[in-house]
Amino acid sequence: MHTATRAEIDESHAQFRGAWRQLALGSLAGEVVERPEVFIAASHIPWALMNAAFLRAAADTEQALAAAVASAARYFATGKHPWTFIMSDDWMAPAVQERAESILAWYRLKPLTVVTGMVADDLREPVRPLPALDIRPVKDAWGRQAVADINAISYDMPRELGRKAFDVESMFHDDSRGFVACQGDAPASSTVVMRVDGIAYIALVATAPEHRKASVAETVMRRALAEARDVWGIQRTVLHATQAGEPVYRRMGYRPVTRFRVFSAPAPGSA
Repeated sequence: MHTATRAEIDESHAQFRGAWRQLALGSLAGEVVERPEVFIAASHIPWALMNAAFLRAAADTEQALAAAVASAARYFATGKHPWTFIMSDDWMAPAVQERAESILAWYRLKPLTVVTGMVADDLREPVRPLPALDIRPVKDAWGRQAVADINAISYDMPRELGRKAFDVESMFHDDSRGFVACQGDAPASSTVVMRVDGIAYIALVATAPEHRKASVAETVMRRALAEARDVWGIQRTVLHATQAGEPVYRRMGYRPVTRFRVFSAPAPGSA
């Protein structure tokens, strides 16, 4: 079994920050703030995951982690939306890991989810025949809204919020290409591939409930990665997998590198 190197762990952190930088800067009101202790990518919409803070470097002491969280909390306190703090166990000393949840709780941050940073240099051949789908590149409002709606359903968010996040023309460009897999004219699954520091970062992989467990996500992902290879000349690919998505990505040839814990805080002033 391959053991992740420190360089791969650091790469997974950098890719997470870089992808969220693109998402924030592609949004209508987003911004990126880089402080010595924390990296903030805020889309300034009411979706906590789209307002994210990350460590800039490994936290070897409780004080280092507390300083980063406090800085992020001060930033988001001036706004009106919920937010998240994202960190990996591999970037914390064991003693800091044990205290991390308590430190974050001071700032009303509670565990939201866990995602796994994964990487692949070459994809495996499909283990079963992939479905015949009409895969359309995102070029207009229809495509953007399909990506938005499928992701909103997958993350239990209102459709209007999904569109506020992703039905934005500036979200899709030469370094951020979206694809929608359709059965007939009905959108079934989406993927966005972003060029982040010379790597193909896969984001916004989501599948409509009625099309799950039919390899549609794998099919549209492979199309997006073929685009990255053919247009950008990029083979290496990174993503951050939910628990539900990880088995699909392993089957495709991705391997785990590090685990990230995602904590969420409510909007300032809320109960």
